[in-house]
Amino acid sequence: MRSKATRGRSNRARFNAAVGSVAGNPRVPNTADLEEALFMASLEAHYSARDIEARILAAVRAAGLNPEQRLSPEELGALDHFHTGGLRASRELLELAQIRAEDRVLDIGAGLAGPARMLASALGCRVDCLEMSPDYCAGAVLLNRLTGLEDRISVHEGSALDMPFPDDSFDVVWMQNVGMNIADKRKLYAEIYRVLKPGGRFAFQEMAAGKMATSYFPLPWATDPADNFLVSAEEMRSVLGESGFIAELLEDTSDVHLSRTTANATPAAPGQLGLAVFVDNLAQKAGNARRSLEEGQVRLVRGVFRVN
Repeated sequence: MRSKATRGRSNRARFNAAVGSVAGNPRVPNTADLEEALFMASLEAHYSARDIEARILAAVRAAGLNPEQRLSPEELGALDHFHTGGLRASRELLELAQIRAEDRVLDIGAGLAGPARMLASALGCRVDCLEMSPDYCAGAVLLNRLTGLEDRISVHEGSALDMPFPDDSFDVVWMQNVGMNIADKRKLYAEIYRVLKPGGRFAFQEMAAGKMATSYFPLPWATDPADNFLVSAEEMRSVLGESGFIAELLEDTSDVHLSRTTANATPAAPGQLGLAVFVDNLAQKAGNARRSLEEGQVRLVRGVFRVN
């Protein structure tokens, strides 16, 4: 049983390494590594949530729930599914992914681990969560404990481009609204391919580029354009294919999503759980995301791909 998040290489460590020696000269910074470290620091700031454990506990009590008694993942669903469509989208992806109880699952960019708890409770499978935000890792560990699922879910702090797992570790890799923050899609998909077992499946939901540039910021995934790395659904399919994946499903769900209510997109009413507990400026971010989707600047897609 894990009671703490497993820590990967921190952004501070990356920064210290980046300004280390080049050709033996400790005063010359490694420019490429420094740029990566600064970007990661900016991304971590976007996904920071100071005092997240206290904020979660206060919100749980305000919603009339008792954190001293075991909570169900369903009771927390409005709080811990930080992606387009919320809990409903996670349940729909679960149906498509065909995950079995005996499968070992990796959730990349797991956030507060809401989907991981859904999978572990509904199917009984084991889930590893990989998340770059130390605040989100802390929140995930807390919620795993409050739901009594810490024996089935492990939380790791780290990068999707340098995963701390051996080859052929997982039957399924799960990812929702993560690739928008990752410029090097080839490296991302190569890492996913590496950790999947032969015949393993990659189930994902993602924001894709539309017919025009994204112009409304901040967004839930990006404070400004420097953090926004969208590609079209066609490019996504192409790069996944070049990385060794076989497409079983890739569909655009933008219109279906827009026809539904804006659940999980606006701050919850006082006394109700919602993303605003840990996502600052939620109303503006969610409003910009919906406007971008309505105007065709972004598209919402989901897919299931299989390893050869």
